[in-house]
Amino acid sequence: MAIVLDRLNYALHHAMETDERVYILGEDILDPYGGAFKVTRGLSTKFPERVLTTPISEAAIVGVANGMALRGLRPIAEIMFGDFTTLVADQLVNHASKFRWMYNDQVRVPIVIRSPMGGRRGYGPTHSQSLEKMFLGVPGLKVVAPNTLGDPAKLLASAIADDDPVMFIEHKLLYPRTLLEPGKGDLIDFQVEETGSAFPAFTLHSPGSARLTIACYGYNFELARAAALDLLIDYEIFTEIILFSQLSPFELEPLFSSLVSTGNLLTVEEGTLSLGWGAELTARSAEKMDKLRVRRVAALDLPIGNAKSLEDIILPSVQDIVTAALSLIS
Repeated sequence: MAIVLDRLNYALHHAMETDERVYILGEDILDPYGGAFKVTRGLSTKFPERVLTTPISEAAIVGVANGMALRGLRPIAEIMFGDFTTLVADQLVNHASKFRWMYNDQVRVPIVIRSPMGGRRGYGPTHSQSLEKMFLGVPGLKVVAPNTLGDPAKLLASAIADDDPVMFIEHKLLYPRTLLEPGKGDLIDFQVEETGSAFPAFTLHSPGSARLTIACYGYNFELARAAALDLLIDYEIFTEIILFSQLSPFELEPLFSSLVSTGNLLTVEEGTLSLGWGAELTARSAEKMDKLRVRRVAALDLPIGNAKSLEDIILPSVQDIVTAALSLIS
């Protein structure tokens, strides 16, 4: 069975084999190490002139990638931990995302910024954050996150082919996860509908009359599925799950379609609660619909703890989702 890590690695190999414009830059990405999470393994051996190890300077990595993109290449920059994307903000927000606008569409910056995000591995407050919400809403920048229902290889290939900058968020716990197949396993009772092409959204239709819509992305889809199963078995509450691959710009029609039927929205994310992805989805849904009940599940507004016991309290859990759903339905 295919796992997320292998599919991402395959996508990089395939991109470099088929397009000589593709380069990869990052820290410790050369063999035999192959990157902190092994996504780049085998690439430097096969393409030694196009896999470039860099100094420990995230701003420099993305700055060089910007220049390469402006000269017609398609660089992929790996940021070892998502926490360090704060160091690339200037190059990404003030340069890559704006050059097309500033120069009257005469240039494009087709770069991909890959980075592992998320906690639950005990890495502490500076290596466990989900900071993608800091980049949502930046004009000219797409933010994308793979999951186990769509093929991460296709998603990454779409990001590489995109003519605009893409931030590609990979949750650490997804790497060893097996890809799901509709109609099998815990998806056996769900009908899966895919919307969009490059960065699709998935709607998981409940076998019964759904009373609740759960919106999520990335690893939180794993929690949402478990919570949906608990709600079904223990409380006979049917749900629909809307799984997003593209977080920004916001394309929310699948969500709105579900909410017409359920009228109840529960958002799930691992970033902190305040001013997050779920807050924006909630606001836009409320603007679209006259009657809507909402709840948001996210991390507490605290730094992530070093101790696992603290990390478990701070980050959202399956039980948090179930409790929020019951509160919403009641």
